Amino acid sequence: MPQQFDRSAEDLGNAIHFEHVNIQVPDQRLATLFYVTGLGLTRDPYLMVSDTNMWINAGRSQFHLPSGKPQVLRGHTGLIIEGREALLARLASVAKKLEGTAFAFTEHNDHVEAICPWGNRFRCFEPDTARFGRIALGIPYVEFDVPVGTAKAICAFYPEIMNMPAALRNGDGHVAAVQTGRDQYLLFRETDRPPGDYDGHHVQMYITDFSGPYRKLLARDLISREDNQYQYRFCDIVDLDSGKHLFTVEHEVRSATHPMFMRPMVNRNPAINNRNYAAGHDQSLWAMGPDQYEG
Repeated sequence: MPQQFDRSAEDLGNAIHFEHVNIQVPDQRLATLFYVTGLGLTRDPYLMVSDTNMWINAGRSQFHLPSGKPQVLRGHTGLIIEGREALLARLASVAKKLEGTAFAFTEHNDHVEAICPWGNRFRCFEPDTARFGRIALGIPYVEFDVPVGTAKAICAFYPEIMNMPAALRNGDGHVAAVQTGRDQYLLFRETDRPPGDYDGHHVQMYITDFSGPYRKLLARDLISREDNQYQYRFCDIVDLDSGKHLFTVEHEVRSATHPMFMRPMVNRNPAINNRNYAAGHDQSLWAMGPDQYEG
């Protein structure tokens, strides 16, 4: 029988889901104003519900915001949030309450950039199947600023050590694009701007071959923390030949047998309030329906 489909187009490699970005914040109230009221995301109703941490749902992914000295990701996070005008109105509505912080937002041709009260940058896009797949609400990528001359070696590190597909892109600088799930990526963009100091923020993904990368990381003395049976961490990305340090960001690596793998996430519809409430419209969908994409 002749081949009818390109089966390799559905290969994900070892990483099957990018779940969260963890950034410390010093004020849970201001974080609520920005992430929930401004961006229109949802506080997780099940876990971390005290005043020392909050988990913010964005589709099937999250932001973890424990209390502490503010951390700033060296780069930006991509977000898919439907409804540009509504997003702009929500961000404008919190501006006065966030005066005196780093909060700001600006319109661009294809996205809205929003800056949290402590300087973290987010690029908010409308859903777009050509660019981001079927994501209607979520985190399609996290982009890091890395030193000039490191993207190629970073691109080699992930397939060899983590068995995660990676490709080198050229355009607005060299970019190593590492696949971390369906339509999800870590991007490492070369820049000549001086890198900021690493402050401890981290990213988390689930992988299927859990022990293989662990053994390779352990052999290079790169395991930074042994959390539990289902989870370990590493921080440093290195040149495979020389061992030279390339970039540091903590990776929280979880197995697909982790108890929280693909647990249900509640995503509210930010357009609904007590004045316009309509039964059955409380939730936002994280993926496009069959009438919104060609498949």
